[in-house]
Amino acid sequence: MQHKSFFSSTGLLLAAALAIAIIIIANVTLTSLRLDLTSNKLFTLSEGTINILNSLEEPVRLDFYFSKKTLVGFPALMNYGTRVRDLLEEYAAKSAGKIELTIIEPETFSEEEDQAVASGLHGVSTNTAGDRAYFGLVGSNATDDEMIIPFFQSERQAALEYDITKLIYNLANPDKRVIGIISTLPVFGDARQVEKPWAIISILREFFEVRDLGEKPDEIEQDIDVLMVIHPKDVKDKTLFAIEQFMLAGGNAMLFVDPLAEADRSQPDPEQPMVMPDLDSDLKFLFDGWGIEIAEGKIVADINAAMRVQTRSERGPQEVIYLPWLRLGETSFNKDDFSTSEIKLIHMGTVGSILQSEQSTLEFIPLIQTSTESMKMERDLIMIQRDPNVILENFKSEDKRQILAARLSGRVNTVYPEGLDGEDSSTLLQEGDINIILVADTDILNDLFWIRTQNFFGMEMPQAIANNGDFIVNSLENLSGNNDLISLRSRGEFSRPFSRVEKIRRAAEDEFRERERKLQSKLEETEKRMQALQKDTSNSDLILSAEQSREIEKFREVQLTTRKELRAVQHELRKNIERLGAQLKFINIGLMPLIITIIAIVSGVYRSRRRA
Repeated sequence: MQHKSFFSSTGLLLAAALAIAIIIIANVTLTSLRLDLTSNKLFTLSEGTINILNSLEEPVRLDFYFSKKTLVGFPALMNYGTRVRDLLEEYAAKSAGKIELTIIEPETFSEEEDQAVASGLHGVSTNTAGDRAYFGLVGSNATDDEMIIPFFQSERQAALEYDITKLIYNLANPDKRVIGIISTLPVFGDARQVEKPWAIISILREFFEVRDLGEKPDEIEQDIDVLMVIHPKDVKDKTLFAIEQFMLAGGNAMLFVDPLAEADRSQPDPEQPMVMPDLDSDLKFLFDGWGIEIAEGKIVADINAAMRVQTRSERGPQEVIYLPWLRLGETSFNKDDFSTSEIKLIHMGTVGSILQSEQSTLEFIPLIQTSTESMKMERDLIMIQRDPNVILENFKSEDKRQILAARLSGRVNTVYPEGLDGEDSSTLLQEGDINIILVADTDILNDLFWIRTQNFFGMEMPQAIANNGDFIVNSLENLSGNNDLISLRSRGEFSRPFSRVEKIRRAAEDEFRERERKLQSKLEETEKRMQALQKDTSNSDLILSAEQSREIEKFREVQLTTRKELRAVQHELRKNIERLGAQLKFINIGLMPLIITIIAIVSGVYRSRRRA
């Protein structure tokens, strides 16, 4: 028995030593082998990212600052930090040595913390002792250009791969992207400088090289990364042909057309002064070829998003709903697209509706939409009728969402198969892949709709009151990357909700919500009757009669009883939800170990009986 016990102990030690040796060897030799078992493939890089990594010509250094010890009391950030670290290691593993990753844990008052602060990372205070935590990324290239993600925001978990890949792409391509603008509106101001450039131009110049291509250019330079076409009116064939060939050659574009541009200053024809000037724009010739249409002569109205404006009436100034001007909130934006994923508010005016025909082969992704309580109104009514109340009377919901901005991508054929007269047909592109963001409004760019000027110590400072500029910059940043960067989409949420738990929770809430509503209604009615009775008696000089006193006392008793019942219902609801939470904790924490223990005991007893 002693020999048997000795060999058993030795076997256990040898097995433990073997396990440790296997782990050490695996850590050294198998670090490049990875298996992503998450349902959304959160740790698997997309094809677009892989293509960008394969195209790197020079190394890119990534320094990931993560205060793991300091953030130990913040489990959500700890889990997210682990995900970011693992994803960055996946970047390094797939880059063939072009990504040089360093993981740094900066401690308080250390050189690493000084480096993080000097690079522009944001530190957050985690306790009263003044300790700060860092959770950001610093990237640099061979020429010492530097880009950062100051702090990984939990709200952007779905865009994590996009943010990291964009940083790497911009370091590999450090030159400013070129935005070429064709516009019939005075976005650049005027030659006499009576009108200043629009605020959107100043903002774009902070991020891009901006070129004014005029109203109707004959050609478009090949080094332009994104073409911006604003309010194209009476476009000649040569300009239209140049725009189309630019897009077919792989040039990306952002197009702004409008059924009624508020900033269009066109005057009536002197020979026909009673005829309203054309204030609309379109690229109908191109759109017809793509199976896309801007509803002709229609303006979108949304009763839920209509702005409130000041107007004068017989009773003086009053605030009324003006249907053609829209104040669009978060429910209007596509949260899966990087152009609109973080947009909170956009102001638009006299907007068109974008339609796609069944024959269109383009991928059509709505970016901005109205609510279902919207309709397409006649443009002539809006132009002639200046009374908002009359416009409101003509509103009748179509019970469908209207698309105001969309992303279009896919392969299309040229609408000029024979080319243009005098053009070299040998260079004519007959087909190509296009990437476009189409907006059925130009007033989204107009200062009137999203900029307010404030006086700051004698200086006129423009202040944004909506995210119009953010939407434009996001879209142009996205389009100015290569097609691999554009192809990236949100990867799904990292923290997935317990859908079954939420279903049980909603069922529990529904069970008590009706009782709560009835009690709340009863309480409000009792309080109203009490207030009415007290008001009637306070307006008179008479002393409360015995009957009135009894009535008020009765109402007070009902009020107290109702409040007590209401608290009981709310308490019961919380208790049910807490009971559900306790059951889940028991299942997750206690039940499985208990089952394993029971299995081990049963197995031990069975083996003992067999030996006996």
